[in-house]
Amino acid sequence: MNIFQDWPEPIVRVQSLSESNLQAIPNRYVKPLSQRPNLPSHNHHNPHNTTIPIIDLGLLHTDDITLQAKTLDEISKACRERGFFQVVNHGMCPLLMDRAKETWREFFHLPLELKNMHANSPKTYEGYGSRLGVEKGAILDWSDYYYLHYHPSSLKDYTKWPPLPLHCREILEDYCKEMVKLCENLMKILSRNLGLQEDILQNAFGGKEEAGGCLRVNYYPKCPQPELTLGLSPHSDPGGLTILLPYEQVAGLQVRGSDDAWITVEPAPYALIVNIGDQIQMLSNSIYRSVEHRVIVSPANERLSLAFFYNPKGNVPIEPLKELVTVDSPALYSSTTYDMFRQFIRTQGPRSKSHIEELKSPR
Repeated sequence: MNIFQDWPEPIVRVQSLSESNLQAIPNRYVKPLSQRPNLPSHNHHNPHNTTIPIIDLGLLHTDDITLQAKTLDEISKACRERGFFQVVNHGMCPLLMDRAKETWREFFHLPLELKNMHANSPKTYEGYGSRLGVEKGAILDWSDYYYLHYHPSSLKDYTKWPPLPLHCREILEDYCKEMVKLCENLMKILSRNLGLQEDILQNAFGGKEEAGGCLRVNYYPKCPQPELTLGLSPHSDPGGLTILLPYEQVAGLQVRGSDDAWITVEPAPYALIVNIGDQIQMLSNSIYRSVEHRVIVSPANERLSLAFFYNPKGNVPIEPLKELVTVDSPALYSSTTYDMFRQFIRTQGPRSKSHIEELKSPR
């Protein structure tokens, strides 16, 4: 699928730059003026710190039908209006969440030569990476990452998973397994909220056996000039659903609000952040929204987050679900596949919402 064998320039690990105590960041990380973050100053209240809704999934299992309906309604509203919400009582053990974060923090603090044994290439992206997109001379983001496939099992390759720190692979396995369970559960809820049979979205992904699950662990080192760069440029997620385990100590994720202002997400303790990806926006015929987000970096603290992506099988046609297409609401998108869609972001890197806009059906 991918024509690129290697990166266009030698890879520089952002963590190594950060640890070399440089005072100014290299030019290739400096964003154009219009894209630089307007960092909230700590002296006055930031009006855009209204956080995204926190939804208690545990209420779906109560006997109280009113509470159940209210919770479903909150999820529906979040998917339609904001594209983002936090979930608590999601069924994942807090200890496992802590262990997963700690294990990856240890990984990123291993000696560089051990990490570089897992260096990735644009061919699969699996492994230890420091850039997205293969454009020569592109302005890069201030982050390193580790990317791996978990599901379907035909794509799972343990040799691509780090053997260190100890027990890393077992913790990863447990973590990803829980993530798939949560995603399958959310897919049912999202289907029901569209007024459809609960397996419709899952089937559109190619079914449970064929849907894709992968993990991207983001590492954002300290940055001496956070006002000039970003940890991750603005983008909407190209896949289906994303579940983010954030680093609670330091906020960094920002979501584009309805007034175009960037809202800083304040993570609730042991909450997971859920967001809609482009594939679900297309399948729902834009009833659900995938929303642009970005990551700011800190001068004083490193940050780490685990993003689990739940995606359609690569070659299944993705287009608005026929149940949602009517004379009054015609299909907004032409058919594509996730493979074709992903090829775009892997070539160009994160580019706001430009790709899904290109797929809009001509009126």
